[in-house]
Amino acid sequence: MNLFNVYPLFNINPVKAQGSFLWDDKGEQYLDFYGGHAVISIGHNHPHYQNKLKEQLDKISFYSNSVQNELQNELAEKLGELSGLEDYSLFLCNSGAEANENALKLASFHNGKNKVLYFSGSFHGRTSAAVSVTDNPKIVAPVNYDERFIRSGWNDISQLEEVFKKHGHEISSLIIEGIQGVGGIMIPKAEFLKKIKDLCEQYNAVLILDEVQSGYGRSGYFFAHQEFGVEADIITTAKGMGNGFPIGGVLIHPKFQATSGMLGTTFGGNHLACTAAIAVLDVMKEEDLIENARIMGDYIEAEIKGLPHISEIRRKGLMIGIELDRDCAEVRNSLLYDHHIFTGNSNDKTVLRILPALNIKKEETDLFITALKTVLKSLSAKEQEILTHKVH
Repeated sequence: MNLFNVYPLFNINPVKAQGSFLWDDKGEQYLDFYGGHAVISIGHNHPHYQNKLKEQLDKISFYSNSVQNELQNELAEKLGELSGLEDYSLFLCNSGAEANENALKLASFHNGKNKVLYFSGSFHGRTSAAVSVTDNPKIVAPVNYDERFIRSGWNDISQLEEVFKKHGHEISSLIIEGIQGVGGIMIPKAEFLKKIKDLCEQYNAVLILDEVQSGYGRSGYFFAHQEFGVEADIITTAKGMGNGFPIGGVLIHPKFQATSGMLGTTFGGNHLACTAAIAVLDVMKEEDLIENARIMGDYIEAEIKGLPHISEIRRKGLMIGIELDRDCAEVRNSLLYDHHIFTGNSNDKTVLRILPALNIKKEETDLFITALKTVLKSLSAKEQEILTHKVH
């Protein structure tokens, strides 16, 4: 049997990782400035994380949600404390897409309506309803397409008001990312989010904040939308939540009432997943990683601002989009193959996406900054050489 060939792969095979570094099967070292799509929040193989998982493996790895699991309660308590959302409830699942599926379903149960509003540039997952609210026709199959899912323009208040005026009494929920990641690190305007909140309240629509990529301290706030003082009805999270162990969560406002069987999952909130997620929160609190995300993000931006070929830097904390004056592929490949640094791209081909671990150190950021300066200045030198040849 062969693997189903859906991933375009770099010819690199990592076999070891520690902190912000990876090593391949040839012994070559790489700096990880992407964290596998913002998954690595506390660094690879953090000692506390490793020890907790090893200890749990000696006890019990899994049982389903038909028995008590005190680790789930510990996780909910610590997540509530660190996020400041102690009065919310937590439903545990396995991924960001699954979290969004359950959020959309819960919203519809709550108000009995069936339409969903989403935004241009969005990415909410690849499964049934989650992909229906993802703005990428290439990954939306005919079975996923439905006119109940309505798209509106990003940061476009007038269009938002028009959609609510036309469909508001049928809209069950509005789903928006705290910061669009795949869309190119697009940050919502404060007035846009506040208008969304007002319209959701006016029309009894559920406000879902997808914090799968922008959450868990990455933005310099626990959840990115908290900067703007907007209260979400439902918040979804995953990626950095488990530092590589599959886990997702739905944080649910106290106005929602749970009933037996309303939501469910076989693997969600299992013993190992909860142990991983608890360890992440322990490290985030102990090492003050939300503050470190702010400090290191500020430092990176200050050091690269004004470099040639950078059109714009969009950033909150350590969620960084560097928009270039060209397709970022050449720069990304040079960083990877010439300087051994992993970075990411986005649906906007000009945007280099930077998502390092929240405990990144200054000396590690300096490796990236130096490499980026070298690559961009090299591009400028090449262009100048071409111009000189043309003149002569």
